[in-house]
Amino acid sequence: MPAGDFDCQPALYGSTLKLRALIASDFETLFLAASDPLIWTGHPASDRYERQVFEAYFAARLATRKALAVIDIETAQIVGMSSYYIPPDQPESIAIGYTFLVREKWGGDANRELKRLMLEHAFKVYDTVYFHIGPANLRSQKALLKIGAGHLYDAELNLSGAPALCKCYGLSRAQWLANPKAQQHCVHVP
Repeated sequence: MPAGDFDCQPALYGSTLKLRALIASDFETLFLAASDPLIWTGHPASDRYERQVFEAYFAARLATRKALAVIDIETAQIVGMSSYYIPPDQPESIAIGYTFLVREKWGGDANRELKRLMLEHAFKVYDTVYFHIGPANLRSQKALLKIGAGHLYDAELNLSGAPALCKCYGLSRAQWLANPKAQQHCVHVP
């Protein structure tokens, strides 16, 4: 399916999170969520908690028209962001990335739910979903392994305006379907 036919900004609902299209008025709330320096430790853009750096990042993500705000259903607060994008080395495919969550949502159900929601949506169209992680971002690499993704290869890719080394992971629909634990509580609302 051509990338233009895939809805990169769907409304997705889980048991604790909802995802919706990122909009310009989300900036202040999202910056508040992103302003914790520990979120960006091990990330290639370790200074993204600084307002000027985050402004450029937010503007770039907003301009793609593929970014999603991640909202905690109970508090109605934005707790992070993620995005679908076309991998530069796999132009007929889809990837999930540019993801961050507030630390209170780390290491538990929220990250898995976020990935479940996005994967279920992507697997309606694509057989494999890709992820590109900085070599030093061990936290994200471990999170991908927990949902069943496998390391495929390393490549130098231009994902954010400059070529950088990435660890490339993939998760096929078959791998996903073989892992029912990772799929629990995933609901899509059109």
